[in-house]
Amino acid sequence: MLARKIGPEPSLRAGSDESEDEVVLLARVSAGEARAFRAVVDRHLPTVLAIARRMLRDDAEAEDVAQETLLRLWRNAANLELGEGGVRPWLRRVASNLCIDRVRARRNTGLGDEVPEESEPATQVTHLAERELSARVDAALKRLPDRQRLALTLFHYEGMSQVEVGEVMSISDEAVESLLARARRALKAALKDEWRGLLPDVD
Repeated sequence: MLARKIGPEPSLRAGSDESEDEVVLLARVSAGEARAFRAVVDRHLPTVLAIARRMLRDDAEAEDVAQETLLRLWRNAANLELGEGGVRPWLRRVASNLCIDRVRARRNTGLGDEVPEESEPATQVTHLAERELSARVDAALKRLPDRQRLALTLFHYEGMSQVEVGEVMSISDEAVESLLARARRALKAALKDEWRGLLPDVD
């Protein structure tokens, strides 16, 4: 079942002390100042890339999403109003929607989810078990419905609270809890003993 996009790119509410620095930066970005844009990129690129990599499991596609997300920030800087979280919630929302679009495109073109086999040099034999586990985790995450995977990524890998995940996905806290519960059950079934290492804070 394909996920719906999680809402339009939002305009965030008026700022607070925490976002004052970014209000100034975005004002400079909207005026076309490249140095200010580079400062925003340096600050937020790791977060955007992490979300895209977890969602897409493909570095090249993740980099494309990150680039497009930041280009949209450049184009829309003059219209953004920042809340307590600064520009980060807006970037998370845009990156998440772009990732969902890519997942849809993959399915519509019939691309497979299997990871190509690679030969392992003799010097890397000691890492084979870890790579096999990583491949199993990747495969299990890929099999999750898009919205479950996104909620899990934001909550467990980005360290967001359920309330913050709900704000990014434009859903209630109860809906986030339901998505997380279903995702955990699916991972537990797929990974059995390994699931505790993947989600160490889950009982």
